[in-house]
Amino acid sequence: MKLRRAALIAALAASTALVAACNPTLRTHGYRYTDGEIPEFTPGEDTQATVLSTLGNPSTRGMFDDNTWYYISATREYLAYLRPDTRERRVIAIRFDEDGVISAVDEYGLEDGRVVAFVDRETPTRGRELTLLEQLLGNVGRLPGEQFGGEQNLPGGAGGPRPDGN
Repeated sequence: MKLRRAALIAALAASTALVAACNPTLRTHGYRYTDGEIPEFTPGEDTQATVLSTLGNPSTRGMFDDNTWYYISATREYLAYLRPDTRERRVIAIRFDEDGVISAVDEYGLEDGRVVAFVDRETPTRGRELTLLEQLLGNVGRLPGEQFGGEQNLPGGAGGPRPDGN
């Protein structure tokens, strides 16, 4: 009877662990907004100082235009061994003029994103690829550089330029 009860408890514990492992985990990355908070800035009035005091440092700045600040937040769902799925994304792009005053504020969501198709072709290189055996046995039978009057451990090999100019 005790053995049966222990087996039942072990089975119950194992099934509880399996169910808990299938529970999704949500992780938020980037700037975290409080519920219902929508940062509002007035172009022509607010400056970089007011944006910094409200939102803090930007997630990133423009690659070619340092006067654009991006605040990025994303919520991803992780489920066991599966690839994480992005549930929500919010990007606020704030553009400033030369004086540091806001000229435009744009907001982008997950629906504004684009899938980028990477090309998986490889660029061919010069020469030929050596097999493992050719790499291991490549120097077998070659004459050492000393036999040609050169010094060893010179950059570019024994026949390369010498530091003394000879």
